[in-house]
Amino acid sequence: MRKLFGTDGVRGTANSHPMTAEMALRIGAAVGRYFRRDGSGVHRVVIGKDTRLSGYMFENALTAGLTSTGMNVLLLGPVPTPAVGLMTRSMRADLGVMISASHNPSEDNGIKFFGPDGFKLSDSAEMEIEGLIDAGVEPAQAANIGRAKRIDDARFRYGERVKSSLPRNLGFNGLKVVIDCANGAAHRAAPEVLWELGAEVIPVGVSPDGLNINLGCGSTQPQTAAEAVVAHGAHAGICLDGDADRVIVIDETGTVADGDQLMALLASRWAEQGQLAGGALVATVMSNLGLERHLASKGLGLERTAVGDRYVVERMREGGFNLGGEQSGHIVMSDYATTGDGLMAGLHFLAELVQTGKKASELAHQFQTVPQRLRNVRFQTGQAPLEDAQVQEAIAAAEKMLNGQGRLLIRKSGTEPLVRVMAECEDAELMALAVDSVVAAVDAAVAE
Repeated sequence: MRKLFGTDGVRGTANSHPMTAEMALRIGAAVGRYFRRDGSGVHRVVIGKDTRLSGYMFENALTAGLTSTGMNVLLLGPVPTPAVGLMTRSMRADLGVMISASHNPSEDNGIKFFGPDGFKLSDSAEMEIEGLIDAGVEPAQAANIGRAKRIDDARFRYGERVKSSLPRNLGFNGLKVVIDCANGAAHRAAPEVLWELGAEVIPVGVSPDGLNINLGCGSTQPQTAAEAVVAHGAHAGICLDGDADRVIVIDETGTVADGDQLMALLASRWAEQGQLAGGALVATVMSNLGLERHLASKGLGLERTAVGDRYVVERMREGGFNLGGEQSGHIVMSDYATTGDGLMAGLHFLAELVQTGKKASELAHQFQTVPQRLRNVRFQTGQAPLEDAQVQEAIAAAEKMLNGQGRLLIRKSGTEPLVRVMAECEDAELMALAVDSVVAAVDAAVAE
């Protein structure tokens, strides 16, 4: 079992284990050694970050660890996570690193890794790296220490790549768009790209101060952007999260549409155009049953994976699929990107507005959702509430309760100390009873 890595790298509260400068230095040294096994030739790593205050600390600590093993470090500054995947490949780097806690509050931070192919690391690679962290790493000889330098054009390279995913000569002239950047990594790139494509841009969440990332804005709190869409009479709103690998769409009425609805739209369109590889969409166990039914009505399949966009990508690569994502807004279009790209997915939604002439409300709501109920229970480090006998009994009873009428999903979050309890059922009363009974049991276990 991995001890440090969760579903998306290493994550936690800044200056608390494991997100300390000391641990970041050790992680940097271990991952540097992992990607320099042969010890020969020139080796390089690109490092991007979002706008969190602690990003400076982790950027410096990782750079120290990596250069100590002979890796040359290229510092990209604040860029979206998908830009790191792109730049890792385009700059022929051995490794890409993104310093971000995605949608989490500013006091958290995280470290995500990309291999030389631009894809996130596998579980087995992360386990090997953890072994190197535990064992310690022999530093390079003094003459072989790596160098570090800043790369100033990463944001512009990324912007050009995102625009190139759209049909040639397609512009957004006449479109009024609210773009909410969550005071995060895309606060400059996203408005620039939309303006360059001809849109009238209404920016929200574009004034980061190191402490306000995801605060009252972004894909997890889209109310501010929804209000802006209505107030300005915008055609649509695009809400990104702190590292811009997620997107939530807002229609012209201020109604929010999640990743499932956007995936349903893209899958249908791509299938009609003969572009949907494998005749199926890849999504996680969290995606709504309504999405599955919608796809089936069009003769399309749904491949489900564990929660986490990298598991979606792994299944896409295994099965030869080119579209996948998560209900939370990670949309992976592997013809153009190696990971979830919120801005790119948002642009493709806007492209549908232009090409069809339809309103956002007609496109952003593709299917009727089956009611879902999700509740989170926070626990303390060292606690394992899902191993509690009474919790397991409550889960079994809830599953029996829903048998044949819905489904129950209980999991520990891979990015926060939370137990997530979700049920899906046409009978809202039965669904609430199932979820609340499990939550009560977990609450009791955590309180002990």
